[in-house]
Amino acid sequence: MSENVPDFEAGQAGTGATWVFTLIDRSSVERGLGAVVELVSEQGLELERIEALSQVQPDGRIATTERVQASGGEPGYSCAEVWAHGDLENEEAVRAELRELADELEMDLALQPVSEYGRERRLAVFDMDSTLIQGEVIDELAKLAGVGERVSAVTAAAMRGEIEFQESFRRRVALLAGLPEARVRELLGRIPLMHGAERLFRTLKQMGYKTAILSGGFTFFGAHLEELLGVDHVYANVLDIAQGVVTGQVNAPIVDGARKAALLVEIAEREGVALEETIAVGDGANDLPMLRLAGMGVAFHAKPVVRAEARFAMTRVGLDGLLYLLGVADWEWV
Repeated sequence: MSENVPDFEAGQAGTGATWVFTLIDRSSVERGLGAVVELVSEQGLELERIEALSQVQPDGRIATTERVQASGGEPGYSCAEVWAHGDLENEEAVRAELRELADELEMDLALQPVSEYGRERRLAVFDMDSTLIQGEVIDELAKLAGVGERVSAVTAAAMRGEIEFQESFRRRVALLAGLPEARVRELLGRIPLMHGAERLFRTLKQMGYKTAILSGGFTFFGAHLEELLGVDHVYANVLDIAQGVVTGQVNAPIVDGARKAALLVEIAEREGVALEETIAVGDGANDLPMLRLAGMGVAFHAKPVVRAEARFAMTRVGLDGLLYLLGVADWEWV
């Protein structure tokens, strides 16, 4: 490796568990390898090996691989794994230390035991707004209705966990009353997908995953993504429209945090998938129940309260970076 990585001799597996530390960034992760190897040593773990999941240059450096989309070039990612063996006295304390180190290094860091690592997942569920798409549908509708700032303030407070989601949702929808249905439909081509969403879903589909959207947003946009990404299940809220305008009324049941968790259980049972084999991805406080319940809960570009509680967090890369956490090298992506 590079001069940033201390010399080591790969050990042989002894007693204890095997752990995988994953480093992900848009620039080379080489700059973070030394700090992670040092953490491994501090925890009394035996370093086994370092593997690259992105391109390795002839001089041994882990490069940033450029990706090309239909829209043109996109900055690439860099990823490496540090494999270590031994017993962790306090796994959660190590995760907390990794979160601090991730902020210091400005890259994404993850830890998982090898018993949970790899491709042994079968169902992935996603929040929609600010996770699969680059924005909040209800905020965009509010702008069209001329109440953008009022609704955005409530949305932000709800995502931070300051207002109970159902109450915040009722308040925001009420402010949309009178918005013409034709204006609502304008949003379908206006809010772009999150970076990497198409590649992630193509690759998951090839790997045999089932996918679902569990959203506190609206069904009309969820149906759009269902067709665009090939999603298997979509659950969201109905935007009530009568006589060509939004009524401002809310149809029960509201898809809130508790409902998302219940739907995760329901879909997993329907698909014959154990909860340990599921992935949940979201950014807001109302996603925490499903993130806690899933075998792999990922806070994606999330609010601080969500990042602090989720076992995994990704803030530096697009959605396709999730594939690294499954051990899928980027040359295998579709």
